[in-house]
Amino acid sequence: MKNYRNNDYALNKQSDGIIYRFADGSFFTVTLASYLAENPGKTEDDFYRLKELSDSDYLERDRREYQQIRKNVSFERITEADIYSLALQDETAVNALENTEQRQDKIELLNEALNTLTETQRRRYLMHHVEGLSTHKIAEIEMKDHKSIHECLQASEKKIKKYFSKG
Repeated sequence: MKNYRNNDYALNKQSDGIIYRFADGSFFTVTLASYLAENPGKTEDDFYRLKELSDSDYLERDRREYQQIRKNVSFERITEADIYSLALQDETAVNALENTEQRQDKIELLNEALNTLTETQRRRYLMHHVEGLSTHKIAEIEMKDHKSIHECLQASEKKIKKYFSKG
């Protein structure tokens, strides 16, 4: 988790002014005095309303960022059991599992099939099939268009089916 003190929300909330941070990490502060000097028709109440909006905007952005981090699928977190459950769901990967040795072979085969996918395809495929997330939820998490997620999953499934048809 990132250091709370370096967090944009914390910086803005603890400051008397409004913090604007640039992509390169630098920032500047709009103080009450500078705001009133540049906006002669505005009042202190206008500045404090703007400050509240700024605080809530930074807080909302920070919450979205935290939710995104929590929902990302880490390949290291994917266990053999997850892959096995994926294999059980995928008709093309497993027809009938008779013994442990066959199961292990199927899991290894599925792993090889997943390795044919791009990193993005694999991540989305696992989010959808292992974690059970809908295409709409994945699109929301990745802040992408639902259609692109759907097309990516279709391409992933096509690659996996093609892999199994060769074997």
